[in-house]
Amino acid sequence: MRYLFWKCIVLLFLLSLYESVWAQQDDGDDIKGRVVEQTPQGEEHPLIGASVYWLGSSIGTATGTDGGFTLNPHIDASKLVVSYVGFVNDTVEFKAGEPIKVVLKQSGELNAVTVEKRRKSTEVSYLEARQVQKIGEDELLKAACCNLSESFETTPGIDVAFTDAVTGTRQIQMLGLAGPYTQILNENMPDVRGLSANYGLTYIPGPWVEGIQLTKGTGSVINGYESIAGQINVELRKPQTADRVYLNAYGNEGGRIEGSANLTQKVTDKWSTGLLLHGSNMSMEQDRNGDGFMDNPNGLSFIGLNRWNYQNLEKGHEMQIMVKGTKLGHNGGEMSGNIHSDRQPWKMNHSVDRLEGFVKAGKVFAETPWKSVGLQLSGVTHNMTSNYGLTTYDGRQQSLYSNLLYRSIIGNTNHVFITGASMQYDNFNEELNNFVFTREEIVPGAFFEYTYKWGEKFSSVAGIRGDYHNNYGAFVTPRLHLRYAPTEKLVFRVAGGRGQRTATVIAENSGILATSREIVVMGDGSNKPYGLDREIAWNYGGSITQSFTLDYRDGALSVEFYRTDFENQIVLDLENPRQAVFYNLKGKSYSNSFQTQVDYELIKRLDVRLAYRWYDVYTTYNTGMLERPFVSAHRAFANLAYETRNHWKFDFTANWQGEKRLPSTVANPEEYQLAERSPSYFLFNTQITKVWRERFEVYIGIENITNFKQKNPILSSEQPFSPYFDSSLVWGPIFGRNTYIGLRYRVFK
Repeated sequence: MRYLFWKCIVLLFLLSLYESVWAQQDDGDDIKGRVVEQTPQGEEHPLIGASVYWLGSSIGTATGTDGGFTLNPHIDASKLVVSYVGFVNDTVEFKAGEPIKVVLKQSGELNAVTVEKRRKSTEVSYLEARQVQKIGEDELLKAACCNLSESFETTPGIDVAFTDAVTGTRQIQMLGLAGPYTQILNENMPDVRGLSANYGLTYIPGPWVEGIQLTKGTGSVINGYESIAGQINVELRKPQTADRVYLNAYGNEGGRIEGSANLTQKVTDKWSTGLLLHGSNMSMEQDRNGDGFMDNPNGLSFIGLNRWNYQNLEKGHEMQIMVKGTKLGHNGGEMSGNIHSDRQPWKMNHSVDRLEGFVKAGKVFAETPWKSVGLQLSGVTHNMTSNYGLTTYDGRQQSLYSNLLYRSIIGNTNHVFITGASMQYDNFNEELNNFVFTREEIVPGAFFEYTYKWGEKFSSVAGIRGDYHNNYGAFVTPRLHLRYAPTEKLVFRVAGGRGQRTATVIAENSGILATSREIVVMGDGSNKPYGLDREIAWNYGGSITQSFTLDYRDGALSVEFYRTDFENQIVLDLENPRQAVFYNLKGKSYSNSFQTQVDYELIKRLDVRLAYRWYDVYTTYNTGMLERPFVSAHRAFANLAYETRNHWKFDFTANWQGEKRLPSTVANPEEYQLAERSPSYFLFNTQITKVWRERFEVYIGIENITNFKQKNPILSSEQPFSPYFDSSLVWGPIFGRNTYIGLRYRVFK
């Protein structure tokens, strides 16, 4: 398969060179011209971004800030078409050696026509080669969305599961693979990784999020080599566009209280700033399943962010600066009233101090608006201390990231490329009881990504990057995305590529710390991280998207399939209930993912989303090839969203999860044995929102309406220091029904 990718990339690159040379074969010099509009007073004003292309072809360019353009002569064409939104198209004939000036006339005035179109809360572009699902603010507001881990309740392509029954930590799954295989980006820079792999989603408050772009399969080589199952890019609220004041308050019956304040201010014509604050408090101990342990840990968390934005549109300069701090402390374990006098209590404590920031600077060249250069710099220092009963786990991480990008065209705007160089530096120090794991990773790399567009029907993105890892040596990452649209409403996409990552095995599987299992890392004693090899996988697949109109209302049907094949994987083996063993894959490991989804406006202002998803995920363990535990093979999903004319919003979501294989517990005494598979179950959530004058809104909701709970989520909860204690075998909800209420208030710009 990898050889096919190489051939496709070389073929596309040669095609670009061929068309570039062919387009430049001429009988004279480059054609130069200017596109303007004329006012009633006879003054001429340049039209910036007007399209200029050869008649009968898709080869062309766009005008710069002075309305000027430069274009190579076309061997088979002598006429140019000039177009601009709101103006009448013009077709002109050029003469060699003579500059062209085109004066466009505004479109004639028409009788007033009002066209209304409801913007979807989740959209998939029909024009991009990659299948990027854009989740907007309206979609995020369908649920409480207190942090990013709770932002996917209405997104059927992502599963959210608990890592254990003590910490309350949620982890996402995509394509049947655990969260760390999905690259999490903060405004196109790597964010949630390393020691923050499990908890990192909670460091991004939901009210801060402006939108999310979700890509399944391998992403862009521009963002690095770590994406395997997909990419999730989070866009935070920008000071130049966000509301001047945005407040959110939330409380639920579990005693969780949260508040967020987003404030923006325009300082000068070019500078604007934003201050984002978030606080959360959980102080109520609750044990709804009667196992003597708190269902959710208590604690406080504070997160603050300050960002500055500089824009100089005349010179094409832009810069962003952001600093963010996170401080949290969680306490869980046995209930206060469940403490036995003959032994110490089993307690969990987890605290984090995290400081991070980034600088982004870029320039768009005025004369050639398709040409730009940008620099991304980010850094993070992360300190963590924790204990789980008698187990202690502390960690420190320092990371630096840089990415230099240059964007331009080859011949014309049908051939766009982005190239650059990056550097990723990580320093880790982990202490697990008496064991110390340290590693330093230095990975410089370079990349080239080429986008080819042939009319409106076909486009492709071919990317390749080369990196050098100080422990693993040099490696190459090819990726390819193809799009074909035979009609305006039908799109075929195919994608594939390679991904590689270094697993932070303890932090990414922190649920095993809340057990009595012996943790065994079967490394080879080398200087490689943990003595284990890197994880390498190939992901490939495709999708079909068909939009339709039925009874004057729009809808869309999508079908997709992706497969992931691992060359190497760090396997977590839980089949022996006394141990949690990490080792390199010896055999096959793969994931097949199929999903079909339909979105339709059933009646006016009532949106329906139905989906079905199937996973086939297997891994080779020391005992043979087994189905991956805690992964449901079948899932059905339905979401109904209705909004009245007087701004009442009603949302209802139904989830059906099929059976999941559970790790073997046959070696335990009979009272501590579980069934081989979990039962299937339904979950129902609903929310009602009332909005007044688009400024103030109140929302109330219920999660898990039927109060479904996993029975006995903690083995040997009555004897937590026994060898049979295990809170990691979680396959369903723990807390049960949860009612919440909140309010939002905003002051517009």
